[in-house]
Amino acid sequence: MQTDIHPEYNAIVFRDLASGETFLTRSTRTSEKTIELDGTTYPVIDVEISSASHPFYTGKQRIMDSAGRVEKFNKRFKGFGA
Repeated sequence: MQTDIHPEYNAIVFRDLASGETFLTRSTRTSEKTIELDGTTYPVIDVEISSASHPFYTGKQRIMDSAGRVEKFNKRFKGFGA
C-alpha cells in the first residue's frame, strides 16, 4: 500500500435527529460539531433518518391495501378484450 494517500479513519458519532439515538463508529467523514459520549469528545454528524427511526426497521411501515387495488383493476377491465 502506498503511504500518505488514504484519508484518516477516526471515531465519529452519528446522531439520528428523528429518534435522538447515537451511533459510535469509525469513518473518514469529519465534522466541526462535537459531542461528549462516555466521557470522551467525538465529532458528530447529524442524520435525518437511520435504522433507529426508519419505518422498515422499526416495524411501523404502512401496509398497502393490494387486495382492494386488484379488485378495482379487475372491475375496470373485466370486459376488455372480450
